[in-house]
Amino acid sequence: MPGYDAVLLLSFGGPEGPNDVVPFLENVTAGRGIPRERLVEVGSHYDHFNGVSPINEQCRRIRTALSDELQHRGRDLPVYWGNRNWQPFLVDTLREITAAGHRRVLAIVTSAYSSYSACRQYLDDIEQACAEVGDGAPDVDKARAFYDHPGFIDPIVDETVAALTSLDADTVPTIVFTAHSIPTSMAATCDYEAQLREAARLVIERLEPSLSGERLEWHLAWQSRSGPPTVPWLEPDINDELRSLAAGDVRQVVIVPIGFISDHIEVLWDLDVEAAATASEVGIKLVRVPTPGTEPHPAFVSMLAELVEERLDGRPLEQRAALGALTVGPDRCAGHCCPAPRRPSASNRH
Repeated sequence: MPGYDAVLLLSFGGPEGPNDVVPFLENVTAGRGIPRERLVEVGSHYDHFNGVSPINEQCRRIRTALSDELQHRGRDLPVYWGNRNWQPFLVDTLREITAAGHRRVLAIVTSAYSSYSACRQYLDDIEQACAEVGDGAPDVDKARAFYDHPGFIDPIVDETVAALTSLDADTVPTIVFTAHSIPTSMAATCDYEAQLREAARLVIERLEPSLSGERLEWHLAWQSRSGPPTVPWLEPDINDELRSLAAGDVRQVVIVPIGFISDHIEVLWDLDVEAAATASEVGIKLVRVPTPGTEPHPAFVSMLAELVEERLDGRPLEQRAALGALTVGPDRCAGHCCPAPRRPSASNRH
């Protein structure tokens, strides 16, 4: 297999000022017939953050860190950045890549898991953008899902240990992992939920020895649900889970947003604002663990570089870094995997 001559960090995108919010949400929901007044209502969440999503700045930091790490490893590859829904748009980045003469590109998306919106939709975005660029557009492959890579799991363990030390040592807290909910019809056609449960199990498996073998109670809850109430989504919602735990006399909870790689709007609003308010209401002391790509964590950056190197070197799947019981994700997804949902739904907020 010929080598790659560029790397593409591919993300969701987010507004960078108050005037960007509604146009950004219009891009996110294009073709779904969502009224503008509903977009304005959802956009009010951004007011809490002066209309700025942190995701773009976090992507800039990841891009710089990955570029530096690749150079440190002797890999002379430029790292580009493009978004699905906001500037820099993917098609514009691919035009830049084409103009620079790059022919084979490896894309790393800002999601660790497999689902339609986390994987297949990005493949569709790449195909559409390459078609728009036209003749001369590079060949773009996508790196594998990395939910079980030690460079993803270990930083979460480190940060969770730090969170545990900030709580009352006389009471073992409950760990609640969270991820973006998706319609149950979508969940039934992909490995998203199984991968999340495996990642959570891996974190707990590494946490318990640091607690002198004490067993931790943990749960997986969901957040950021959108769309009509008639469409079933994965449950329980994090706020309902907190109320249920409080009713069972739980008084300390560590939230681990394991479904996300960076602290963007869904983490900040849904957890630091809404879930924090629910916890206060029901008498739970709540600590939230940061995500590994926010600063980003050095092990996370090293992992991204390894994802590039394993493809450059043609490393067999069985020789690639991975933890747990599930198989390492393939280099190329089957055409039938993670299909589009049967019903449209409002998308993520970043």
